[in-house]
Amino acid sequence: MAKPSLPRPAVLSRATRSVRWLVAGIAPFGWGLLVGWWTPRGPGTTAEALTSILVSLAVGGLAGWAGRSRAAMLAAPVFFALAVELVRWPLRGPTVDAPHLTGFGIGALLLGRGVHGLLSLLPLLVGAAYGAGLARRAAPTTGRRPVWTWLGRVGVGLLAALVALVTVGVALPAVTAAVPGGIAELTTVRGGGDRELGVLLRGADRRAPVLLFLPGGPGSSEVGAVRRHLAGLERQFVVATVDRRGAARSWAAFPPSSSLTLDSEVADLLAVADRLRQRFGRPDVYLVAHSGGTLVAAVAVQRRPELFRAYVGVGQVVDLRAADRSQYADTLAWARQTGRDDLVRQLTDLGPPPYPDMYHYEPLLANEAAAFDFDRTGNHEGRGGTGENLGVAEYTLLEKAHVLGGGLDGWDVLYPKVQQVDLRTRVRQLAVPVYLVDGVHEVPGRLALTTQWYAQLQAPHKEHVVLDAAGHRSLYQRPGPFVDLLTRVRAETADAAG
Repeated sequence: MAKPSLPRPAVLSRATRSVRWLVAGIAPFGWGLLVGWWTPRGPGTTAEALTSILVSLAVGGLAGWAGRSRAAMLAAPVFFALAVELVRWPLRGPTVDAPHLTGFGIGALLLGRGVHGLLSLLPLLVGAAYGAGLARRAAPTTGRRPVWTWLGRVGVGLLAALVALVTVGVALPAVTAAVPGGIAELTTVRGGGDRELGVLLRGADRRAPVLLFLPGGPGSSEVGAVRRHLAGLERQFVVATVDRRGAARSWAAFPPSSSLTLDSEVADLLAVADRLRQRFGRPDVYLVAHSGGTLVAAVAVQRRPELFRAYVGVGQVVDLRAADRSQYADTLAWARQTGRDDLVRQLTDLGPPPYPDMYHYEPLLANEAAAFDFDRTGNHEGRGGTGENLGVAEYTLLEKAHVLGGGLDGWDVLYPKVQQVDLRTRVRQLAVPVYLVDGVHEVPGRLALTTQWYAQLQAPHKEHVVLDAAGHRSLYQRPGPFVDLLTRVRAETADAAG
């Protein structure tokens, strides 16, 4: 007599469950690999953000339906996050590095993984919950559902509402108010290496000279500050405010971080200046740069002076290593005088700069405003700096996050690479008129270095203007005198500018 065969339905059931859980893991893991390659630092544009939300909902739904279990709500985000982190492991920057339990570290975590989580992990979780619910609903059930099931549904419903709210928030476009008879345009301009850089163009007269504004730190944007404080420039110029690589509207231009160098930043600036003068039919453009942007600007003007009518450097950087060492000594002295023992120990343990990354510079950066404080009564911009200027219509909700996150990553990557640059030896002559602007309350070491460079600099015309009641961000703190200066600069160079 033949032996009875095994019950095939049970074998098929186990196989089916295995296949379903395989799909439940592969789908979010594969989506994570794609996202890690496509947007390694998170979505940068509205289209990328909306795509991330919608695809994550769909992938989560598939994982939940295949797994037919609430466990998929946890598994799908975990598999996705593991895949993303695996692909972007070589990247550098606080928003993608291992988290640090410091003020800057927590901020980087929220601006990097936090924003990415809202746009990917949260939709994955919600999609998995609804996918699992649909699969279970299709199966026969008996008895009444326990109370916790209903509570779970309410919780998932609230999370779904949050996803909807985030979707609407990121979908709202950036706009800029019209200028009757002039130009008001949010656009992109191709920089060096075919990188698309965001630019805001505004001016009362399209035929006016073009003023190209380069913001301070690497990966930074000052569109908000220029709009809030320097609108007076629009009466004299077509103002082109560029977002540096990795910032706000230039977020997608950041990778690969290994190519973010002083030379690449100079190439971006030169390419943007050339394209602007071609578009507006001008022989050259006025260049205004602030803080870290002045290092890029001075080298760019030296390299291709024919592109520029005049150079205005605000908070000019001359030698970062020397400036930081002076700031370190002053901050340490201030900490001792004011009884900040924890800061004294922290700085003493670190020793003088340079340092390898942004977190080592955090004690200096985080305490700069307090250590070099001054009376800001009547200033247009207060102590909040960049953070005060995010509430403008020219930023989308996502770009506001990238203004801060891009600054952290860009600073961390580029700052250590430019420690050997000293304009006192590298840029001793410029072939265009030069105007240097500082606040009287600028960090003393920086101001002393600017004075040294200015004294030896050779240029057709040079002038060092010091604004009272202002510090490092003098152009935003005292916009009236700054706009007056630029009006004079235009008048003094009008004959040659044509």
